[in-house]
Amino acid sequence: MSTKTRKSVVGPSKPRLLGVLGPGLITGASDDDPSGIATYSQAGAQFGFGLAWTMLFSYPLMSVVQEISARIGRTTGRGIAGNMREYYPNWLLQSVVVLLIIANIINIGADLGAMGDALKLIIGGPALLYVILFGAVSVVLQVFLKYSRYVSILKWLTLSLFAYFGT
Repeated sequence: MSTKTRKSVVGPSKPRLLGVLGPGLITGASDDDPSGIATYSQAGAQFGFGLAWTMLFSYPLMSVVQEISARIGRTTGRGIAGNMREYYPNWLLQSVVVLLIIANIINIGADLGAMGDALKLIIGGPALLYVILFGAVSVVLQVFLKYSRYVSILKWLTLSLFAYFGT
């Protein structure tokens, strides 16, 4: 066996931590978006642990929905929209997609607003300007950066959420 063949077969003995975590870490962290963190903080300040009992009901329901969605996707090979297109009228699918787009636009606006307000608390200045800057930077990074480079930036930014968890 030549050395060239051996080198291509042998890989690293231990994978790098960020390489192993991959898209799962980014996806999990994306649920802790700025508007969510602002909402959690306000609810915690107002109710403390008074609403903790709802986890007994919401967590099992949330887990079951995730499991069913994953099984449907794995079995059919299609996502929710693909299955809706297959079994339901087109107007229903289009209505759901429009509602999803509206919800995502509102969520992005709330996230940018929370980020602008947070930066205003830290350094002062106009929150609207910060909202515009955060939005512009996000669009520029998504459009002009190579996907592999953008993912590595998102992984490092995701690690900053551990500071939020620690406090």
